[in-house]
Amino acid sequence: MIKEYITRETAFPIEDDLAWNIIGKLEETIGKIIETLGDDYVIENGVAIHKTAKIGHNVTIKSPAIISENCFVGSNSYLRNGVFLAPEAKVGISCEVKTTVMLEGSAVAHFNFIGDSIIGHNVNVEAGAIFANHFNERADKEIFVHHDGNRISTGRQKFGSLVGDDCRIGANAVLSPGTLLKPNTIVGRLELIEQDPQP
Repeated sequence: MIKEYITRETAFPIEDDLAWNIIGKLEETIGKIIETLGDDYVIENGVAIHKTAKIGHNVTIKSPAIISENCFVGSNSYLRNGVFLAPEAKVGISCEVKTTVMLEGSAVAHFNFIGDSIIGHNVNVEAGAIFANHFNERADKEIFVHHDGNRISTGRQKFGSLVGDDCRIGANAVLSPGTLLKPNTIVGRLELIEQDPQP
């Protein structure tokens, strides 16, 4: 499934076909990758930052995390619970990124929340967009995705989105838990994507 969304080679090892399985073991995966990194990274307390990466003021990065070459993380941003930024990925100011993989050349602008998600190559996310990862409003919080006409259980209560390569997400858009976006999808400003409405 995932290769329909992530169509190019990436620095992140995609070893499972299901995005939610990758998210479920992301912290463990990042920890293993850190063990293989060379001296072009500064590694402290489970956080690896490439020497070419630029980190703004007052950024909090909790382990495990990998910030790859030529990445940017803007001031006052908060990265936690397993974050992998592939080369050239950018996180703007005052964003929260949680349990997420961002692939090469992708950017989130500022004031974004990205939760439990995989973002493909060259994705641009405008300011204020939210990748929700939990159904606060539902009694049954299990997250389902819709793929090829099938409703598939992720077996998880926290999973955000799988955003394919070259997508564009407009300002203040909301992607509901379990969103799958094929490559080159455009989400309009203020748009709500709800692919699994309340049964």
